Amino acid sequence: MQYLLLIYGNENAMLNAPKEVSNQTLAAYGAYTEAIKKSGVWVASNRLRPTSEATTVRNPNGKKNVINGPFAETKEQLAGFYLIDVPDIDAALSWAARCPGAAHGSIEVRPIWTM
Repeated sequence: MQYLLLIYGNENAMLNAPKEVSNQTLAAYGAYTEAIKKSGVWVASNRLRPTSEATTVRNPNGKKNVINGPFAETKEQLAGFYLIDVPDIDAALSWAARCPGAAHGSIEVRPIWTM
């Protein structure tokens, strides 16, 4: 079954972290990505650009409304994702707990509803 691991964290803290901390974080994600790929459960993953580059689209009553930036004001922002294919929720939660983002933010684990 496929699960999406959504990585949430404090975007300002991530963008303003000292270079040494940023390098350590990138190295941790590199190691995690290598491990998840070697395990055979990896399907896809990527980082997201900052919310300042986001655009939100709504279509209330058939009228398109485009807003620059994120729609919701939150303490944590969506920073990236991993799409994995594992036997069950327990395996997905195990991979989520190992994600470097879990140490400073949160990982939302969502089962994929195949269309």
